[in-house]
Amino acid sequence: MSPVTAADFLLLDSGAVFSEQTVRNGQDDPATKVLDQYDLPSYDLLGAGHKFLVIDEFIDQELMLEQKDQVRAFLDQGNILFFSGHLFRPWIPGASLFVPKTIRNHHDYTVTVLDHPIFAGVKSEDITYNKGVAGFFSRGHHPVPEGAEVLLRLAGEEPITYIDRFSTKGTIVVHAGRNLLKYRHNNHSGGRIGAQFAQFLFEEHQALQTRGVQA
Repeated sequence: MSPVTAADFLLLDSGAVFSEQTVRNGQDDPATKVLDQYDLPSYDLLGAGHKFLVIDEFIDQELMLEQKDQVRAFLDQGNILFFSGHLFRPWIPGASLFVPKTIRNHHDYTVTVLDHPIFAGVKSEDITYNKGVAGFFSRGHHPVPEGAEVLLRLAGEEPITYIDRFSTKGTIVVHAGRNLLKYRHNNHSGGRIGAQFAQFLFEEHQALQTRGVQA
């Protein structure tokens, strides 16, 4: 008997109130499996067939530190990890801990959008400001591993979002802010991010499989 094909996305549910809408959306999406974070140690992550592991800023990072070998093994299968938040435990391969930004005025929060399909057509002001207030999108950075591709920067050139294709056999996307997949229904250019990011993830996973076959 062949195994049941898994959902593409595995979303870890931190149980936080601020993640409830994301969890509800995941439960309604056949491409997503929602898993309580504390079920991860007993879950067959390597055998389930998921392509993407999605983890937000409210995750129990002490738990993730205990599961770091499983996370690396998932990546080494040619899969993708997306983490959004502030890393304070070293459970992501190649990643450094979060560094808060010293803020002198609201211009320090200005986001520079670099050329990448995830952020195509996205205007800096639409993600720098939320209802006229700066600082919601990102308030610091993670120093990037060698060879990583930076996609967004703060005003002092600190990297907000990066892609790491070198620390494992998979791909790691780290964003020092909220879940980018949620940016879908805004009445400005930031609403493009969610769909464009999802498309990138599928294309990146296919590229990983192609590279694996060629290797």
